[in-house]
Amino acid sequence: MTHHASPPSPPGRTRGIMLLVLAILGLAAAVFVVRRPLMMSAPACMAGRWHGCFDTFNGVVLLTLAALPLAALVVWALARRRRAAGVMSAWRISLAEVGMVHGTVPFLWMTLMPGGGAGTVPARVSLVPLRDLATMGPIGIGGNLLVFAALGFFAPMRFAASASVPRVLALGAGCSVLVETAQYVLRLDRVSSVDDVLVNATGAVLAALASRRWWRTTTEVPADRPHPTPAPAR
Repeated sequence: MTHHASPPSPPGRTRGIMLLVLAILGLAAAVFVVRRPLMMSAPACMAGRWHGCFDTFNGVVLLTLAALPLAALVVWALARRRRAAGVMSAWRISLAEVGMVHGTVPFLWMTLMPGGGAGTVPARVSLVPLRDLATMGPIGIGGNLLVFAALGFFAPMRFAASASVPRVLALGAGCSVLVETAQYVLRLDRVSSVDDVLVNATGAVLAALASRRWWRTTTEVPADRPHPTPAPAR
């Protein structure tokens, strides 16, 4: 009797499945750790109240996690539409577009939340590099690393023009400068610091390096254009 062994899974597919499992486990662990603070904002969010939900970090994080199924549904709908149109890499493009928005907008919202003295205290600027890192603490540094992490992770996957480390660094730094400028102009009772720009840009670069194997390169056929079907021979 001969036994037909099933062919082994491609290494790329196995690696992708393992990364997905690790991401799910990491997200589940993060939710388990912060479940109590998040649940403090749940009543206000469920009632649709602005105060206690949209103006708190816990409320924004809770809404972001609650919107994950909707984000996944949008990815599925976009990918299905693109596949029907004959677009290559439909899933990658759709995931990158939704991931950039879903992973960046909540952090921008939290970054632009006004402090207690917004509009009354003078705007503050710190232009000395590395001076504010000690006052940020591990939580502050980790949060700043995540502000543009989704943008750095997904932008090179979606746009070939940004598929290089220097360009991602420039993208993260430029977006961060805009955020710090908005904090200063709007007088949100926050310090517009050059260290925030440095840490935000570093987070974008680290995330981009993590997704480097999925980047679009200039040598690829544009993935967002359907390939023409050859004319039948006569």
